[in-house]
Amino acid sequence: MVHRQLPPLPRYRKDAVTRRLCAAVHLDEDFARQVREEFVEDGMKAHGLSLGINLVAVVRHARVAAERMDVRDRQLGWLFAALCTAVFLWFYGLVSGGSVVAASGCYAVFAVLGAAWWLVHRAEAKARAAALDVFESAEAPEKLAPPVASEVETRLQELQQKRTNFVPYAADAERTTPFVGSGKKIKEAVWQPIDVSRPAVSPTGGKLTIKPFDAVALHTYVANEMAHIAGLEGLRAKNRLYVLGTHVWQLGPEALPDPLGRPRAQVPKQLVQAGLAQPGAGMRTYLSLERVGEGGRVVVSMHLRARLHHPSLTWEVAAYAIPPVHRRHARVDYLPRDGFQQWWSLMRFATGRTWPALRGAIGRNHRRGSAANRRARQLENMRKEISKRHAVYDYGADGSLRDRVSDWGEMGHSDRTDSQDFLHRLQQGVLTATERFLKDHNVDTSSFDQAQQVINMQTYNFSGDITGASNFGNNGQINIGQGPQPGPAGGGPAAGRP
Repeated sequence: MVHRQLPPLPRYRKDAVTRRLCAAVHLDEDFARQVREEFVEDGMKAHGLSLGINLVAVVRHARVAAERMDVRDRQLGWLFAALCTAVFLWFYGLVSGGSVVAASGCYAVFAVLGAAWWLVHRAEAKARAAALDVFESAEAPEKLAPPVASEVETRLQELQQKRTNFVPYAADAERTTPFVGSGKKIKEAVWQPIDVSRPAVSPTGGKLTIKPFDAVALHTYVANEMAHIAGLEGLRAKNRLYVLGTHVWQLGPEALPDPLGRPRAQVPKQLVQAGLAQPGAGMRTYLSLERVGEGGRVVVSMHLRARLHHPSLTWEVAAYAIPPVHRRHARVDYLPRDGFQQWWSLMRFATGRTWPALRGAIGRNHRRGSAANRRARQLENMRKEISKRHAVYDYGADGSLRDRVSDWGEMGHSDRTDSQDFLHRLQQGVLTATERFLKDHNVDTSSFDQAQQVINMQTYNFSGDITGASNFGNNGQINIGQGPQPGPAGGGPAAGRP
C-alpha cells in the first residue's frame, strides 16, 4: 500500500457526539432532567447499550445541569412569593393613602424583578459557558463535571459498549426485535444453509477427518478475526446474551443480584455461551458487530447467531443503523462565543424569559416534586408486589439514549454510503471468517460456495427497508472544536425551557 505525504484535513472528533450531548443537557432543561431521571434515580429497569457515546460523561453533565435549574427555580419560587407580597403592599398603600407603604411596595416590586432577572441571566450564562467548555475543550468531557454517586458510576461503567454482554429487552420488543436501542432495522434474514457434514478432500485425494466444533467455537473465531478481515478500524465484536425482560429473574443472582434492583450489564461468560449452545426460553446469544462512524455520527450494527444443527449451518442476521443526532441538540453550534453578540444575546434571553420563569416557578417546583413522589410510590408498590406476591416484573430495556436522540432527517449522503459500505464489509467478513473456520476444521466448502453466491445478492437499502422517512437531509454539523460551523440556525431553545 502506498503512503502519500498529504496535508491533513479537518476531521470529526472521535467523541463529537458525546460532547454534543454533554453540551445539550446544559442548554435543554427537559433533556437534562430526562437523562438524570433515567440514569441517576432509583429504578429496576435495565438500561440500553451506550452505542457510540460515553454515558458517564453525559450523565455527569446532566446531573450538574439539572441541579443548576433546580436551584434557580427554588430561588425564583421564593422571589415570586416576595413579589406577591410587594404588590399587595403597593396596592394597599395606594388604597389606604399610605405613601410610604406604597413607595416601599413599588421599590420592592422592582427589586424582586431585578433579582429574578439576575438569576435567570446567571443560570443561562453558566449553562452556555459549560456547554461551550465541554464542546470545545481538549479535556476529556467526563473530567469537566464532578462524578455522580459511586453506585451510579459503577453501573454506568458496566454499561460501556465494549463491556456489556447481557441485554434484557422489554417484553413488548419480543414482537419486533430484541435488539432494543440499536436503531432502525435495515435487513433481517436467515442465510442460505451450509452443509457441514462432508469432509474436505486432502491434497493426496483422500478424505480428511472433520474436526468437531460447535456454535460457541464458531462465534469466538468470527469475533476474534472480524476486525482484521473486514478492514474496519474501531470495529467492536461482542457476544451478548439477550434475555426477555420478564425472564431475567430465572437466571438467578448472577444476572439479577437483587430482585428489587436493576439487572447487571455483565454476566459470567458461561451464561453467554449457554445462550448460544442451548438457548433457553426467551434467552439467546448473538454476536454483535458494531461500527461507529466518524465522530459517532452514525452507528451501524450487525447481530448474528449461528444455527448449527447437523448436518447444516445457517446464520441468522439482523442489520441496524442509528442516524446522526437530532438538530434539537445542536444549539451549541450557534451560540455567540464572545464580544457584543454574546452580551446582547444573554441580555435579550434574560429579559424575555424572566417573567415566564418567575411566574411559573412555584408551579414547576410543585409538578416536579409531585412527579418524583409519584415515581417513588409506583416503584415502591411494584417492589411490594414482587416481594410479597412474587409478581413477575419486566426488567427489560425499551431503547437506548443514543437511539432516542437520533433523527433520520439528519442522515446525509456520506452517512448513507458509509453505512452501506460498513454493512457490506461486515457481511463479507462474516462469510470469509466462516469459510476459513470450516477449512480449518476440514469441512468441504462446496456447499458454502453455493450459499455465498445467494447471500452476496442481498443488499442494504437505506431508503426502502427502514421504517421511517425515505428522503434524508444532509444538515449535520461537524464538531472539530474550532467554533461554530456554517449552516442555518436550526437549534433554538427547547420547548419548556424558561
